[in-house]
Amino acid sequence: MPPSIPAISHQSTTQLLTPTGRLFVAPSNHRHPIQGSKCQLTRRSFSLKGIVAAAGASITTSSPPAEPAQGLERLPFKSDGYNYWKWRDHKIHYVVQGEGIPIVLVHGFGASAFHWRYNIPELSAKYKVYAIDLLGFGWSEKALIDYDAVIWRDQVVDFLKEIVKEPAVLVGNSLGGFTVLMTAAGLPEQVSGVVLLNSAGQFANANIEAKVSEETILQKYLLKPLKEIFQRVILGFVFWQSKQATRVESVLKSVYKNTSNVDDYLIKSITMPAEDSNAGEVYYRLMSRFMTNQSKYTLDSILSKLTCPLLLIWGDLDPWVGPSKANRIKEFYPNTTLVNLQAGHCPHDEVPELVNKALIDWLSSSSFASASS
Repeated sequence: MPPSIPAISHQSTTQLLTPTGRLFVAPSNHRHPIQGSKCQLTRRSFSLKGIVAAAGASITTSSPPAEPAQGLERLPFKSDGYNYWKWRDHKIHYVVQGEGIPIVLVHGFGASAFHWRYNIPELSAKYKVYAIDLLGFGWSEKALIDYDAVIWRDQVVDFLKEIVKEPAVLVGNSLGGFTVLMTAAGLPEQVSGVVLLNSAGQFANANIEAKVSEETILQKYLLKPLKEIFQRVILGFVFWQSKQATRVESVLKSVYKNTSNVDDYLIKSITMPAEDSNAGEVYYRLMSRFMTNQSKYTLDSILSKLTCPLLLIWGDLDPWVGPSKANRIKEFYPNTTLVNLQAGHCPHDEVPELVNKALIDWLSSSSFASASS
């Protein structure tokens, strides 16, 4: 998949990149993003949409604090995080609570373990719940590496081996969903079940043949360096724009159909990681490199290697990843249970009481017990 470079037109429009990989174009003086349609790890606005940005943004918000969703207990916010684990010489943040069957929660693009704030307390009453920050996100280190989907897969694989140390149920939202799928396909003996909430990823396109061409001297030594310079300038501008308070709040509200949970807690959990000195460079590497090599990791190739039961908890009102994608996953992988909810891209935070119930009911079902035993 050739890289797509954001650009600014004569009308001062800005192309932004979302966690679903699609392109979002909005005038710089427009405060409300245009909603996309389907979700694919292709190249759409990977920065402001879907829980804002790879690096987040240092902002404050004037919106009043919201009460906990439906009276649910909420994970206390800690500015210095909870627990840390050393992985490949990088500092990784995670939360762990409860006892019982292990459940590992993996956040989406730009979010953190704190995005599971209403799920961890309730689930930990019955299970041992882990929530991990992927490398480059949240309270985990902003490592200056070449990011690739296999980096996060390897991180979760090693987390299961070194920290969890027994078969676990993996739960992922958006990019986290794609990550847990790859983990389960590569380490079946450590994964007893997978839960996807509006997962990222794309099915292979049979109508497009892969084209391999040799790099010419002109492309390698002139055009490629010029393109990188151009990308740095444009992505630097996009990163700066993503820090504007009105844009952050607007984007969050565009994917939360019930916007009452777009509160100070949520915004702070996204913006604090941006204070890291490496945040801007991590953002650039994610935008310019990570999204250029995702076409080889397709949902059909990953699902064909999956051996455990699968639960889909899908927000049908998601402007990026509609219910048709969940239906296609279920059709491709029959050992799937589908729960449809009237929610947006992040149902676990928008309607946590319904997500918690769906997950607990599935884990308690005889179908899961027999399939995972």
